[in-house]
This record gives sequence, C-alpha cells and structure tokens, in this order.
Amino acid sequence: MGDSVSGASRRRRRGPAIAVSLALVVCLLVTTGVVVLVGRVSSVLNDWAPPSAAGVPSDGTIATPAHEELTGPPEQSGVTPREDEEPDEAVVGADERPRPSAALRPSDEWLDGVSESTGVPRRALEGYASAQLVLDADQPECRFSWPTLAGIGYVESRHGTYAGGELGPDGNTTVDVIGIPLDGTNNTQAIPDTDSGELDGDTDWDRAIGPMQFIPGTWAQWGESLEGVTPDPHNIDDAALSAARYLCASGRDLTSAQDWESAVLSYNRSDTYVSDVLAYAHAYAGAA
Repeated sequence: MGDSVSGASRRRRRGPAIAVSLALVVCLLVTTGVVVLVGRVSSVLNDWAPPSAAGVPSDGTIATPAHEELTGPPEQSGVTPREDEEPDEAVVGADERPRPSAALRPSDEWLDGVSESTGVPRRALEGYASAQLVLDADQPECRFSWPTLAGIGYVESRHGTYAGGELGPDGNTTVDVIGIPLDGTNNTQAIPDTDSGELDGDTDWDRAIGPMQFIPGTWAQWGESLEGVTPDPHNIDDAALSAARYLCASGRDLTSAQDWESAVLSYNRSDTYVSDVLAYAHAYAGAA
C-alpha cells in the first residue's frame, strides 16, 4: 500500500519536490506497517503512539521458529518460587474453590535470568510466572506453563507496552491498553456495551482492555486478583492469572496439543492468532 514515487527528474529545481514526495512515501509505508501489524493483533488498538526513546524496556521481541515446524505446545516450563513464600492453608472462596496464598511469586534470581534470556520485560514475566505458580498449586491437572501467557501477552499488547507505556512496579500499565469499539466493523464481532463504560470508557460498545485484552463481559466472569483485592484488568498480575484460569477451563491439559489449541482458540478464534501465539510460546520456552 502507499503511493508510488515518480522517476527522478533531470532538472535540479525539482529536487525539493522529490524529497518531499519521498518523505511522504516513507510516512505512508510506516503507517501501512502499523496498520498491518494492528490487523494481526486480536483486539486492534486505538491511538497508538511509540514509546519515548529514553528508558524504554524491551517489549519481548524474539525470533520465532517457523510455524510449519510446530505441531504442539512446548513442554511445561518450571518456575523457581521465592524461598520465603509458602502457600497458606487453603481458603474456600465464594465459588467453593480452594486456592493457595495469593502471594506466590517467582524468585528474583529466576526473574532476572529469564527476563534477560527471553527479552520479556521483568514485570510482565513476574505476572506470567506468578500465574503458573498459582495454577501449579491448585489446578495442577492443567499443567499450565507461563510461555503460553507470554505468547498471548506479546501478540495482544507487546506485554502491556503497545499503547506507548510500560508496566509499573505495581504491575499496572502506565497507559491503559484499550482496543477499538467492538461494533461489528473491522472484522470484529458486535458486542454492545456491558460495563457502562466503567472499564473501557465506551458506553456504546465493549472494547478489549488491559495487557491481556479481556472483553469486559469476559472479565466480569473470570477476573481474579492475585493479591485477593478487587481484580483490575489493567494490572498484569490480575490479567495473567485470570487468563490462565480461562485457558484451563473445562478440564483442559495444556500439554495436550488438542487442548492447548482449543484453549487459545477460545481466546481468539483465529488460526493465524493460534499459530503466532504458539511460535512465541516456543521461542520463549526455548530461550528460557
């Protein structure tokens, strides 16, 4: 896409015009690249702006294996928990499901090493790995693994950085990541507003929200806080744990190729999306 540039003029007085044309073409190509990229993310984002040049963390970019080489999910990855964190006695919540302490976290040494080797921002990785530690403790049959969350988090929001911000120390995005209106256009399903705009700022249509791009209606069903407070879809700890619960629904075993694909398709019903998440999950697991 983009306008073509006419051939170079032999008259020197046309040089400035050609330079302006070239600049416009470059701008169009850059814009086109962003549009193509946005089209591949499950929930397209509005008002995207690049981060400032100074102090921008890695967004988790990593070389991925060819899609045709992958036939199933990566093996379950381990997470080293903090030595001073022990699960509390099981607590029965409103849904009758016992769960361990919400304070389960990976060790600093594990986070430092794996973040460096994979390029996943450390604070995002902490959210993904914490979700695995919780699922390991109270849904071990799912055999959940953090690289799947990292793959989804990268494709959905570049680990919370897509809107131009980053993840703060508290796990909240410094700039809310909010998608386009789900109004039936732009290859979206029409979903009228379900949250009165409380989460997405739109009182007409729902929009995907947060680093894991939950639809408000889905968040209302699955939203869960790692720390046992009111869950926040713009917080990576809460969004990651809620996504893990969602993926493990219906008794899935995420080391099974069929169950893994079913889980990710339930997140976004697109074969291209599944292939992209699978490639990133394998890349992160391999680099770790």
